[in-house]
Amino acid sequence: MEPAEADTGLPRGMGAPATRALAAAGYTELSRLADVSEEELKALHGVGPKALRVLREALRERGLGLG
Repeated sequence: MEPAEADTGLPRGMGAPATRALAAAGYTELSRLADVSEEELKALHGVGPKALRVLREALRERGLGLG
């Protein structure tokens, strides 16, 4: 996995549509996704299996996880 854009930024490698969808929903920092349910994220247009995998991995590296 590629490094995050910043220590708290969203990880690269999940695709522009997912990044835009997360930002539009107010998730501009990885830490804000901790404990958010996968179902809530899947409901965002542009967030698919690849984005969820990248997010899970990035959160796990920081000792966090999705809800």
